[in-house]
Amino acid sequence: MVSDMSDILKFPEFSHTPVLLKESIEALQVMPQGVYIDCTVGGGGHSLEIAGKLDFSKRTLRANPNPKRTSGALLCLDQDRQAIEAAKIKLANFPVILINDNFTNIKKHASEQGFTDADGILMDLGVSSHQLDSAERGFSFHEDAPLDMRMNPAEGNLSAYDVVNTYSAEDLTRILFHYGEEKFARGITSGIIKAREESPVKTTNQLAEIIKNNVPLKIRKEKNPCRKTFQAIRIEVNSELENIEKALPEAFELLKSGGRLAVISFHSLEDRIVKNSFKQLSTGCICPPEFPVCVCGNKPKGRLVYKKPVTAGQAELENNIRSRSAKLRVIEKI
Repeated sequence: MVSDMSDILKFPEFSHTPVLLKESIEALQVMPQGVYIDCTVGGGGHSLEIAGKLDFSKRTLRANPNPKRTSGALLCLDQDRQAIEAAKIKLANFPVILINDNFTNIKKHASEQGFTDADGILMDLGVSSHQLDSAERGFSFHEDAPLDMRMNPAEGNLSAYDVVNTYSAEDLTRILFHYGEEKFARGITSGIIKAREESPVKTTNQLAEIIKNNVPLKIRKEKNPCRKTFQAIRIEVNSELENIEKALPEAFELLKSGGRLAVISFHSLEDRIVKNSFKQLSTGCICPPEFPVCVCGNKPKGRLVYKKPVTAGQAELENNIRSRSAKLRVIEKI
């Protein structure tokens, strides 16, 4: 955990390469006098591109909700304090607003800062490269560290240690199967229960060894079998899917007519939530097909900018392995 600015200077680059940078910025159609929100500032890569296109010359302390606004504005959120401190350095030349909080509170902060009529909102979901590479955070199964996986350790909430050592066998199996889509969930759970009966499972290496010892040898030879279990526990620790479901409609509500919400997801569970949410927002009549006329009166609230998700091009795929699973979906408010 970074304790002060002298500590954050050890991480000036925040070692995070923004994924689908060109595509997401183009999708937002950034205007010089526009108002934008980056819900997951991370290392500040996307925000830096947005800020560079904005005209801050007549900016006031708050975003101006007037449609004849004469200055751009950018609000950046992130629940990881290290990300916010790193973004302060990267975005030091721009008068952006940086807030250390989860994007589930976007409505509150947007209201307080005058961003209730946004031209564009960006969400880059998942874990940053910096978080994965910081062994002490406990996100990675490649380095030994205490079982943590909290996006915001300062909050003192549920940790991976708590999940692994206190959840029932039924609950562990459930999260591994549903959040990790792990078909060997029961075997891995049995291994965890057996191990913790002797002593608590405290580190990432201990957990990784349990996983490896409870999947078929063929699977261990093909690839590292830890990814799905670590993903599942991380999602549970940080309530990631619930947070996305809560934040998407609130973010969409903050857009002005013609404003766009762009979301980058990294696994099927995230993408499914985004896809279904956008489908619901862009759907008109929901009456049964046998009804001769519409009686529901439902009107679409948005339109899909792309029918299919945007994925990384060959150059990005070769330079950034994380981009392989990235999908960008964009909706425009009507």
